[in-house]
Amino acid sequence: MSSVLIGYLRLMRPANLPTAAADIFAGVALAGLFSASTNVLPIVIPILFLIFSSIFLYAGGVVLNDVFDVEVDKIERPERSLPSGLIPLKSAAFFGAILLLIGIALAFLVNNLSGIIAILLALSIVLYDGYSKKYDFLGPLNMGFCRSLNLLLGVSILMEFFHWEYAFIPLVYIFAITLISRGEVHGNNKNHIFWAGLLYAAVIISVVIMATIKNSNVLQTIPFLVLFAFLVYKPLVGAYKHNSAQNIKKAVISGVLSLVVLDAAIAAGYTAWWYPILLLLLLPLSIFLSKLFAVT
Repeated sequence: MSSVLIGYLRLMRPANLPTAAADIFAGVALAGLFSASTNVLPIVIPILFLIFSSIFLYAGGVVLNDVFDVEVDKIERPERSLPSGLIPLKSAAFFGAILLLIGIALAFLVNNLSGIIAILLALSIVLYDGYSKKYDFLGPLNMGFCRSLNLLLGVSILMEFFHWEYAFIPLVYIFAITLISRGEVHGNNKNHIFWAGLLYAAVIISVVIMATIKNSNVLQTIPFLVLFAFLVYKPLVGAYKHNSAQNIKKAVISGVLSLVVLDAAIAAGYTAWWYPILLLLLLPLSIFLSKLFAVT
């Protein structure tokens, strides 16, 4: 494989892409497509379109993020594809834009509502990459909103918004991860880690409360939430005790990859027992890819 091709793959953050797909799996579960009595065969193709729409939108977003960050990365991450000169800046910008457009087109192949959500998601992604990430509150909020739209992209498969209130959960969760990431390069962010820990707790409690109110299968949800709590709090506590850039980066990576488990927990209340277990298989895929490609 050529070094240039590897460079483009690195720009797309392959380890993160299964987490985007997991949002769609959770969204279509909230739409009621994987209950014990539902025949999903007629809508397999639309589900695949939404999964790949989400993947292309996410990939385009992280590519453009590196495009906007190239001057900073020349100082902090000079080994990356753009600051090292492996890939021309204009080529990367064009590549990122094409990925976003493909993501939007795939969503419109499902239905108009999905297409509109994909457009809003693409605009939110560009807003974050080019502007809002510079701000301590607006940046995390914008990033969380992108994840909320991604979940709703899956929910929109039937052109309705079933259980739309679940979109607040990824918003809060991603807000927390983005707070932690503020210290990824220089460390020294104990205050952000403390607040992130509280937001993580709010996310877990909210999933339980929503599942209870909706009369969904709470008992089926609990094991996934326990696994989720273990995966996110262990590195978070480590980063708080030893507030180094390296430990903070571990907490961020764990937070991003654990999105798969959070999505499995959300889906578990509305599906047959086997569905969240299959969704969980995206986690080892993400972990494997994280050994080969950067997550942040």
